[in-house]
Amino acid sequence: MLELELHSLEDLGVLAQKIVNSTDLKVFAFFGEMGAGKTTLIKKIVEVLGSNDEVSSPTYSLVNEYFSETAGIIYHFDFYRIQSEDEVFDIGYEDYLYSSQYCFIEWPEKIVNLLPLSYVKVTIKDQESKRLITLSINE
Repeated sequence: MLELELHSLEDLGVLAQKIVNSTDLKVFAFFGEMGAGKTTLIKKIVEVLGSNDEVSSPTYSLVNEYFSETAGIIYHFDFYRIQSEDEVFDIGYEDYLYSSQYCFIEWPEKIVNLLPLSYVKVTIKDQESKRLITLSINE
């Protein structure tokens, strides 16, 4: 388990690099309350991975794709609005999550039964003047 503290947005790039360097796994599930900073952190991670694409939350489309010369295709999911796991089957989630490409998932608690056996669990908690970010490997 890795615990990181974020005290200001200026430190976000360093923190994002630590997250990318922390594991060889490519599926990251981001847990946190609304407004905890999941999308902001994913934006910075995608930038650290070398993408110049504009990153936004795929709240309505469920998945956005970004491209990086070094990392290839990067998938970004937001399952906040889904009502059941069946909706995720409709987008062919297996093709994404088992593609060996980076996958960043917001609101993974909505699809917990569909997550791969191994993934990085990223938990973001707002604590007074900082964010506490915990990374653990789910296997």
